[in-house]
Amino acid sequence: MSWRTTQRGAALLTAMIIVTLIASLAAGMVWQQYRAVQIEAADRARAQSSWILQGALDWARLILKEDAQNNSRNKAIDHLGEPWAVPLAEARLSSFLAADKTAATADEGPEAFLSGSIEDAQSRYNLRALLGGAQVPELEMRVLERLCAQVNAQPGTAAVIVTGLRAAFPAAASDAGTPASGPTVGDSGPLQPASIDQLTWLGLSADTLKRLSPYVVLLPRATPVNLNTAPREVIAALFDGMDLASAERLVQGRKGRPLQNTTEAKGFLPDAVDTGSGRASVDSSFFIVTGRLRLDERQLEQRSLIERQGNNMVVLVRERVSQLLDR
Repeated sequence: MSWRTTQRGAALLTAMIIVTLIASLAAGMVWQQYRAVQIEAADRARAQSSWILQGALDWARLILKEDAQNNSRNKAIDHLGEPWAVPLAEARLSSFLAADKTAATADEGPEAFLSGSIEDAQSRYNLRALLGGAQVPELEMRVLERLCAQVNAQPGTAAVIVTGLRAAFPAAASDAGTPASGPTVGDSGPLQPASIDQLTWLGLSADTLKRLSPYVVLLPRATPVNLNTAPREVIAALFDGMDLASAERLVQGRKGRPLQNTTEAKGFLPDAVDTGSGRASVDSSFFIVTGRLRLDERQLEQRSLIERQGNNMVVLVRERVSQLLDR
């Protein structure tokens, strides 16, 4: 092999190495560019989703404020025939923006769908009632036991809830007037749950929580149950001497005319039931606002707990859950 042939071979090898390096660097740059674009798109989508859900929350607060103003002019009652109780069925987001000529059209990206609802938090049994003193109130313990039995929860569920809550809120268990705060941990107790979904921290199974969650709530302070909005299961468990049939009569009766006061409920309930003990009401101060944004196969849900203080709508708790939908 001549010297010139060897030189040409070395030059060719060097050129191939240089081309390989350039290709590798170019591929790396393209990947970094792609990754940066994806991160920017994800951040933009997250920000847009946050704005949309915040807008839905503000809309719900406005509806509740208008209802409060109406209550101040008329009888202060809250029932399922009011505008706030009508859920927002899933609708294309573009339908809300039809009047905006600058809004993006459906051809410029995937369709987004918005839905939501406002629920009376006082239609549920408030577990805060179990923390009203150094000892568990016997009546409240019976209420929880009846409620657990009605939803076919596992035996001993009520005891697990009471033990866990009183361990997580030792100050509230010894003083009924102690205000609630966000999730914290005591010296020896478990982390304090801020919502019903977090009761699994206290030892409840997912199945038990699924059965109980439509009927219980954990609010910052003890509250009466609104007889105009509560389901029959909660009403039947709330009073001694009640059954589902009597509770169903009340539920059917309030459809024609909402209860104006708790005394009117006695016409549907057994004579021995006392509705004037302050454990029941016909109006509410706490509401749960749920907003759902569906985009392709992903759904973002925001749940907010609102306290209505006169005409002020105060957001106490807000949580978001993102999930992939089955196709």
